[in-house]
Amino acid sequence: MLDQAHALQEALRSWRRHLHQHPELGFQEYQTARFISERLAEMGIEAQTGVGKTGVVAEIGGDGPIVAIRADIDALPILEETGASYCSLTPGTMHACGHDAHTAIVLGAAKLLKDAAIPGRIRLLFQPCEETVDDEGKGGADRMVEDGAMEGVRAVIGLHVDPALPAGHVAVGPGTIAAAPDSFTAVIKGRGTHAAYPHTGIDPIWLASQVLNAIYGLRGRQIDPFAPSVVTVGTIHGGTADNIIPPEVTITGTLRTFDQATRERLHAGLAAACAIARSFGGDYDLQIKRGCPPVINDEAVTATVRAEAAALLGEDRVQRQLPQCGADDFSVLASIAPGCYFLLGVKCDGQEVYECHHPRFDIDETALPVGAAVLASAALRLLRQVR
Repeated sequence: MLDQAHALQEALRSWRRHLHQHPELGFQEYQTARFISERLAEMGIEAQTGVGKTGVVAEIGGDGPIVAIRADIDALPILEETGASYCSLTPGTMHACGHDAHTAIVLGAAKLLKDAAIPGRIRLLFQPCEETVDDEGKGGADRMVEDGAMEGVRAVIGLHVDPALPAGHVAVGPGTIAAAPDSFTAVIKGRGTHAAYPHTGIDPIWLASQVLNAIYGLRGRQIDPFAPSVVTVGTIHGGTADNIIPPEVTITGTLRTFDQATRERLHAGLAAACAIARSFGGDYDLQIKRGCPPVINDEAVTATVRAEAAALLGEDRVQRQLPQCGADDFSVLASIAPGCYFLLGVKCDGQEVYECHHPRFDIDETALPVGAAVLASAALRLLRQVR
């Protein structure tokens, strides 16, 4: 399988670079979906478009149990700075998280599986909008599930590129490996007045400074030190001039947690921190938007993926996956069927490491066949196990 995948190197690189040059944001992936369905048609695989708004679903094989392979296909609102010959042709939009690679890899897996003896069915899920949500707060995984993409699935697998892991290596591990991402908006309310007479109003900037101190104290003084979590304030907006005390200040941020108890504790602590404004005559409005669940890799499915990766690559190229505070709505799919979401090394030798979401993010494309081979081989082994 790995030899066959390496024979697809040029096709995989071509697919990935085309997608990189033509990125589309979440639920706008119309050309991306067309490209995917056209490549599948060339392989003799019929695809259904418009699943989950702009996603693509296809199946390979005959009757029997179903194992799903998932790729996310959306890009980010980032102005690319790589200077690569295949740089994004859409200013302000970039595949800065590797979804172009994920899509090319799953297309490669489809090519490998098309003529294989499949003891069941392999469903390919090209999922839109992993990076954000729609007006109803639903992401691509939610919408795909609503459209039946996970019906009958016995196991689901996927991967994410890791720019810090050497190309040709993978990291696989059971249990919780990615966080639940919640976002918050807190409006700290005071009473505006002339900056020369602060005593005649209630300064929301001063109130916000007290609230911020309390927010940053939550992790260290309110949460069990053995419970991983992150509290980050991302924006603060308030005021229009240096001689005006504004009526309010808006604070936004993110909470990352790995278990429900810590999640609820942080939500309560955030409200308590904002309530400090009331102690000094102000007020607040707090909105917390819950994100997707944490990604939890099933032990049995993960063991199978790891075994197949080791058989293909060698034990020395398979590392244990450690939890990280990023998030991914693969968790939605893995809450319906046992799943495994692993990391594929794409580190560019001799170059500075730029993490995902950086405008200079790029990958070592020699990793593409590795990802395709591991996904295809693991899917086949899983089918043999779930029969």
